[in-house]
Amino acid sequence: MTVRVDLPGRAYDIEIGPGLIDRAADHLRPHLRRPRVAVVTDAHVAALHWPAFRDALTREGIEAEALVLPPGEATKGWGHLSRTVEWLLERQVERRDLVVALGGGVIGDLAGFAAAILRRGVRFVQVPTTLLAQVDSSVGGKTGINTAHGKNLVGSFHQPVLVLADTGLLGTLSERDFLSGYGEVVKYGLLGDAAFFEWLEANGSSVATRAPGALDRIVRRSCEMKAEIVVRDETEEGDRALLNLGHTFAHALEAATGYSDRLLHGEAVAVGLGLAFDLSARLGLCPQEDPSRVRTHLQAMRMKATLSDVPGDLPGAEELVRLMGQDKKAVGGKLRFVLARGIGRAFVADDVPTGAVLEVLRNG
Repeated sequence: MTVRVDLPGRAYDIEIGPGLIDRAADHLRPHLRRPRVAVVTDAHVAALHWPAFRDALTREGIEAEALVLPPGEATKGWGHLSRTVEWLLERQVERRDLVVALGGGVIGDLAGFAAAILRRGVRFVQVPTTLLAQVDSSVGGKTGINTAHGKNLVGSFHQPVLVLADTGLLGTLSERDFLSGYGEVVKYGLLGDAAFFEWLEANGSSVATRAPGALDRIVRRSCEMKAEIVVRDETEEGDRALLNLGHTFAHALEAATGYSDRLLHGEAVAVGLGLAFDLSARLGLCPQEDPSRVRTHLQAMRMKATLSDVPGDLPGAEELVRLMGQDKKAVGGKLRFVLARGIGRAFVADDVPTGAVLEVLRNG
């Protein structure tokens, strides 16, 4: 299946389906100016997928060399960004060459940002290996790193020339990593497609067992929705902010837990979705039963759904609100939230009463 991201002058395809790694050379060759690629990956992904990816290219005459970084969110910082850029320069990667990000969201964001700033912009390809990356972070051109001040605060918009979402790779994910990605899938139904959310409610068991048809469907629909929004608003001046449903809460929770394995990004998003609907209901924007419906589905999928599901102690509501102040949607020092008028009806809200946010966090 192919989903087109139809940006003027920078359009690209998202190829979706099993077995794409084995056919990678066929997809990459039209974009190559010379038969070589520089691959950025992490140690965990390299052990699982790098040999197959390398062999698929080399048997078709394409040279491939990889930089293998440590796995985990801590890799997405200044130190490994510098290491990646220097490695690419040492290999004399030129603007017309291809950098390939082989991995999850951390590698995609880091390698994409390195490509964006190297020689003022080198082309790159996303080969996402996690559900979260396939449905969200690999699409749309957001690249960047974390700093001590917060998540994704340094970066650029740099669109890939191609995304290869091999759904066959999703079978290698742990249950926790798979469900973390599913948090982003649920987000798409809640923000703009009530029928998709209803399908998820009815077919959660097929998704949980990673039935191939179900995987292809959730990746395709998620990518379709993101592509539509990115084309309307590439640099997040308006509609693209809708993709951050649940993320204002989630980013604060990630900061509070030290961007560690204690709380994965998709897990934080799932908790944030419930909180966003709690806040919407508290403000009288959506039906009172909607937050329960959201959490019922998350819990049926055995996902984190409430603040009490986050292991360990969390800071108080006031501190979480303070952490939200670094959110990229903040304007003039004021928080903006993505709220909902119902399932599938999200919108961006300015000047949300801080008192209401505090109450939701205290009861969350």
